[in-house]
Amino acid sequence: MAITLSDAAAERVRRFLDNRGSGIGVRLGVKTSGCSGMAYVMEFVDELHEDDVVFEDKGVKVIIDQKSLVYLDGTELDYAKEGLNEGFVFNNPNVKDQCGCGESFTV
Repeated sequence: MAITLSDAAAERVRRFLDNRGSGIGVRLGVKTSGCSGMAYVMEFVDELHEDDVVFEDKGVKVIIDQKSLVYLDGTELDYAKEGLNEGFVFNNPNVKDQCGCGESFTV
């Protein structure tokens, strides 16, 4: 089981953590939401929970809870800029389908 970050995503997370002035890493997860069933959740982490699994890639700690890991195993977090739009992109090999707006997915 593994979660990886692209160079662009690792740099962006490091910059966010530096600007924030605290935090040990970034938490990735899923929640029930949207028209396809699940949506990604991303937040900065100040302390670990008992059921957390910690991965480290390119010097950045990625924290995931046990329930979300089943849906996110093998995912690469990327960061992309396209015109005026920019943001994190989840390249998740487990996704079977996603809604038209890209906000939710099914596995």
